Amino acid sequence: MSASQIEKLKYRIGGMDCASCVTKIENAVSRLPGVDEVGVSLASGTLTVMPGTALPKGAVEQQVKALGYSIAPMGGPAHAAGDDGDHSGHSHDHFDLGSGPWWKSRKATLTLVTGLALVLTYLAHLALPAVPQWIFVPALAVGLVPIARRAIVAAMTGTPFSIETLMTIAAVGAMFIGAAEEAVMVVFLFLVGELLEGVAASRARASIRGLTDLVPKTALVEMNGKTEEVAAEALTLGSIVVVRPGDRIAADGIIVEGASAINEAPVTGESVPKTKGPGDVVFAGTINSDTVLKIKVTAVAADNTIARVVRLVEEAQESKAPTERFIDKFSRYYTPGVLVVSALVAIVPPLAFGQSWNEWIYKGLAVLLIGCPCALVISTPAAIAAGLAAGARRGLLIKGGAIIEALRKVTLVALDKTGTLTEGKPVVTDIVSVGRLENKVLSLAAALESGSNHPLALAILAKAKADKAPVPPAMNAKAIPGKGVSGSVGGEDILLLSPKAAGAMIPLDPNLLENIEALNAEGKTVSVLLAGGSVAGLLAIRDEPRADAIAGLKALSSENIGTVMLTGDNERTARAIGAGLGIEVRAGLLPEDKQAIVRQKQQEGYVVAKVGDGINDAPALAAADIGIAMGGGTDIALETADAAVLHGRVTDIANMIDLSKATMGNIWQNITVALGLKAVFLVTTIIGITGLWPAILADTGATVLVTMNALRLLAWKAPTSA
Repeated sequence: MSASQIEKLKYRIGGMDCASCVTKIENAVSRLPGVDEVGVSLASGTLTVMPGTALPKGAVEQQVKALGYSIAPMGGPAHAAGDDGDHSGHSHDHFDLGSGPWWKSRKATLTLVTGLALVLTYLAHLALPAVPQWIFVPALAVGLVPIARRAIVAAMTGTPFSIETLMTIAAVGAMFIGAAEEAVMVVFLFLVGELLEGVAASRARASIRGLTDLVPKTALVEMNGKTEEVAAEALTLGSIVVVRPGDRIAADGIIVEGASAINEAPVTGESVPKTKGPGDVVFAGTINSDTVLKIKVTAVAADNTIARVVRLVEEAQESKAPTERFIDKFSRYYTPGVLVVSALVAIVPPLAFGQSWNEWIYKGLAVLLIGCPCALVISTPAAIAAGLAAGARRGLLIKGGAIIEALRKVTLVALDKTGTLTEGKPVVTDIVSVGRLENKVLSLAAALESGSNHPLALAILAKAKADKAPVPPAMNAKAIPGKGVSGSVGGEDILLLSPKAAGAMIPLDPNLLENIEALNAEGKTVSVLLAGGSVAGLLAIRDEPRADAIAGLKALSSENIGTVMLTGDNERTARAIGAGLGIEVRAGLLPEDKQAIVRQKQQEGYVVAKVGDGINDAPALAAADIGIAMGGGTDIALETADAAVLHGRVTDIANMIDLSKATMGNIWQNITVALGLKAVFLVTTIIGITGLWPAILADTGATVLVTMNALRLLAWKAPTSA
């Protein structure tokens, strides 16, 4: 196989419940000959391998199975590969949501069998008290043998200080000092903790994968005048999909026939349905409320909005936050340190002070269990994964842990105008009639603009439709380059011109000129309608601020975050919009000017978030501390940005910063719980209050508490709404 033919291998891994699982798999697979690069994502449950030319076929699968995890190539059933090998007794097993109930998993079976063996042995010990402690060995073996096997494989593949290693040492040591009863209890509690960890991890993983379930599995396609049901995955670009009232839309596309209210809440969190008609964009997973629609497919299943969000979030979950990187590095030294401390606890008091060997070995083994780093290591990635998933489900796409950690430090938000602070499409704001009804002025203007795709023409036609103004047919309609349009309506010559072009044809009344100047001062584009050689009226058009722009800027201000508008638009229009929104304005800027201002603000000490939606924003988005793409945006804006506000609400910028603060608060709570419980049990163990089984609770209990606390972020609600 030539280098040009080599492609990344991607697998779904089952039973990967915590950060130590990730370390074990990375270490083991990276040691294989012919592996150039390895990436493991706990949040998405995936393994990505960049193979060299010498990687033996099946070597990756064999190595991962040896560690006790199930593995299948992406696209296959996640648990399939694991069922081929011996999974009867490993401490990890796959039970992600979607692969069957967790209580039917092999891990649950192992935990149950160990628990039953413990109960039966304990009852036998009560009935026959003279029988020695070794009666507990069979019960211990049921749970401990698979754990020990995993520990040996992990040690041989580059992870000598795994949780399984610590567990095995502690349980075997307890047997030798006559604490066999407690050894079995410790193993059982460890398995229960692992089981709970797995349930919590699969819930977090399912929360983002659940987005893909929003897209229907089938679609009605129109072909040769007939409709046929096909798999949504088989839809091709340009296919015409028929969507009935109440159905979910199966693909991203453009409406070609029909008008209906579209409920976008499942995808964007937007509670109010949007009325959409021919030419409007719709997203896969949204719901058609009212009438039958025909939609032209613009993205295949693998590249629709939801698929892109899921893909970007899964990639984001693989990128580590600074806090997580620090804790990972810390834990590499922490676990060997725990082994040393537990050994000192076990041998120093008996050797130096003549204390009981049994008592202090017992305490040393308890310290070994208390010191397990699982809860500490999972504290950050669990919260980051939950925060990213919570954001994605509410239309806030954040590309990684480092970004979610940095957002809370933002002190200045620089926003583009068009499409960011404004809707990005002009609307008719004023109609001034001269000697005719306003509705008549609008009808004549719409008649001239029928069939045109110019933004100003579309604004006039949309206004006519909204006001139910009739649009009569226009004869000989044509554009006058640089001036406007002309035609004949009902036998009358009609022109829609710029004020300058109209003034060159006929003198304009001074009051009318004042009116035009006042509208221009508000940043509006004015067109003059001439009918039969005289002025019939004025139409003013402007790209209006988003409905929530003022609320969004106020939300940022209330958090002491500064705002500035950076726009390429002309000074007059920009200042008119800025005055209404109460924001500082920098206008007439080229893309490099926006980038220069961002860098200048950074030099002044600001942590800058740049928000924009177009290609001209890309340099500034890249230069800012955080780049945020607004709305759907262009592909280049989405690729350059660190985050995206998918449904284009200005309030969501403040919400994204709030999510960052909530996530980091959750991380510090987790770290406090993880270290606090360890500190308490360390003290109580040394002074003889608690023993082995409370020690394992300090570890598995803390891990479960930390994971469940992180999952609270999935219920996060945006504090600011439009």
